[in-house]
Amino acid sequence: MELEIWIFILLFFVAFFSGFIDAIAGGGGLITIPALIAVGIPEHVALATNKLQATFGSFTAAANFTHKKMVDFNSLWRGIIWTFVGAVCGTWSVLLLDATVIKYLIPICLVAILIYTIFSPNLGEIDKEKRMSESLFYTIFGLSIGFYDGFIGPGTGSFWMFAFVSLLGLNLKTAVANTKILNFTSNIVSLAVFIGGGEILWILGIVMGFGQMIGAYFGSHMVIKKEIKFIKIIFLSVVSLTIIKLLYDLFMK
Repeated sequence: MELEIWIFILLFFVAFFSGFIDAIAGGGGLITIPALIAVGIPEHVALATNKLQATFGSFTAAANFTHKKMVDFNSLWRGIIWTFVGAVCGTWSVLLLDATVIKYLIPICLVAILIYTIFSPNLGEIDKEKRMSESLFYTIFGLSIGFYDGFIGPGTGSFWMFAFVSLLGLNLKTAVANTKILNFTSNIVSLAVFIGGGEILWILGIVMGFGQMIGAYFGSHMVIKKEIKFIKIIFLSVVSLTIIKLLYDLFMK
């Protein structure tokens, strides 16, 4: 596709904003995918190009959190392995399974997360006692959330953050840091599949990728510096917008 220069400039800044928000609470695809489609890019090409630019952002945020020593790889390595396996299975299953049931189920799960978080005012403010072993946690959620991200994707960051806080007892800052490591893992798997399909707009994806990197850098620094309540507000906003977007896609299109 031949794109005008203004499209590259516009989508660079869209990616910057997306990377900033995604580094804090996930949900960056809610911003970039509609923008890509709005400028006339076919949906399947938009999804592939979005995965390329999103990988830049998740890598930058993950690298920044790692540099600030907010990630403990002594335990997270299990999550990386199982997320990789889950994402491979999920991406492969796209070709075989009907996603209709899952598309209806996900908004229900996100509404439950939203309600639980709103009515748990101290959720994620401090580290709490684990409710399950790390080994079991990473096996179950690495496979399931990794599968989901490879299969459909919207809300992946929200599911990881909520699982970390509610079941492993992590505070929200640490949960965000761990989430970006696992997001990057599943992004790499999906990107590899899209590369194999040859549907990526490489120049646009790289331009947006640089926007993502800058936004993710500032967003991850915001997580490090700001209080937990700020992160929780962004998290609740992203979950709410994800619910609205998924319901719109299900019932209005």
